[in-house]
Amino acid sequence: MKIKHTLLAFTLLLSANIMGQFTLEGEFRPRTELFNNGFNYRYQPAAATPPGNLSGREGSSAYLSTSVRAAINATYTTESYTMYLGFQEVFDFGDRTQISAASNGNFRVQEAWAAIKLSELWSFKVGRQPLSYDDQRILGGLAWAQQARTHDVGVLKYKNAGYAIDAGYSLNTTGSNTYGDHIYGTAALFSYRELAFIHANKKFGKLNLSALLLNTTFQAGTEDQSSLVTAGVHAKIKFGKLGLAFNGYVQDGERIGNVAVKGAYLTSLDASFAATAKIILLAGSEIISGTQDNTAAFFPLYGTNHKFNGLMDRFYVGNHAIGSGLIDFNFGAKFKLPKGYNLMTKFHYFKEESRSKNTLGQEVDFVIAKKFKGYSIVGGYSHFFEDDSFPNPAGNPVANSTQNWAWLMLTIKPKFLNTTK
Repeated sequence: MKIKHTLLAFTLLLSANIMGQFTLEGEFRPRTELFNNGFNYRYQPAAATPPGNLSGREGSSAYLSTSVRAAINATYTTESYTMYLGFQEVFDFGDRTQISAASNGNFRVQEAWAAIKLSELWSFKVGRQPLSYDDQRILGGLAWAQQARTHDVGVLKYKNAGYAIDAGYSLNTTGSNTYGDHIYGTAALFSYRELAFIHANKKFGKLNLSALLLNTTFQAGTEDQSSLVTAGVHAKIKFGKLGLAFNGYVQDGERIGNVAVKGAYLTSLDASFAATAKIILLAGSEIISGTQDNTAAFFPLYGTNHKFNGLMDRFYVGNHAIGSGLIDFNFGAKFKLPKGYNLMTKFHYFKEESRSKNTLGQEVDFVIAKKFKGYSIVGGYSHFFEDDSFPNPAGNPVANSTQNWAWLMLTIKPKFLNTTK
């Protein structure tokens, strides 16, 4: 009897390896945050009028909130294709009563895609998937947000001799219905009608170079269409202990609502220096163009914007593109502490790029992280300082008040099943 069971188990295992390899993984990520004014505050000069919701968390009393990402992800891989299904719910503590028969409506298919191997050099990936390239400045997965970001898109991929070229296209419709006036709300710059891009990457020794060409078409009714082109390069190079990263992008065309964009640009340079085995020094600057009439106002579109311009999400997060642009000078350090702890601290100095070059304030961020066996814990604290001359709209209660934000996050990613092992 034991021999039969052994043979049966061996046969099933062999069949699984012939048919394909299957993995089943999960994620549980609760995050508690303390909001006390300033976080996600949307500064908007009165003369700048891009569409969108300009409200934020400003002016409220301090409060605690806990959100959770709960996900289960399955991957099936064969010689000719890979299929991925990811299911996720995002919920807040208290958003559903204890005996409610209804959900909070946030359970969804987060990812559903298939990658088909066309040849040794070519493949095609189609379905709901994240688009994440380089440092995620223009196209990023936005993993910080509990809901993250995905696109319904097809991507043709080519890899050969160190070259990696992706060409993608997305056409968004709901049955025969196209986007209507509702896209002027909080999702205006993120709800596109069509998206097409080409991304190319190649490593030349110590230089890692990428180029991106992205065209986004917005629609606000059957006749009202506008198209915005974003193009640029990302480069990274290392000289011994010194590492440099550069971004250079331009935009031209029209944003949603036929807002003309001419000569808009984003440029940045970041440096890291390994001072010791346990200390890395950081310094960087970023300039995002803007003008009083918004014609040269650059918007980073679909990047992981939380990663840039301070962790308090004051600029370019959500839909609050600031027409006056931004200058961000920053410096900081990363430390490897005893017992496996890691600390990052960074200071930002913000100014308007155009208009009267107003000083927008300073921000200091602290992040501490520790990996344990099977899980990790990350926490942080940020504080924003405004000058007395900060150009707040009249009557806004945020000016000169205490503006800080603290958070603590647990991440567990169990691997339930893996037939490759």
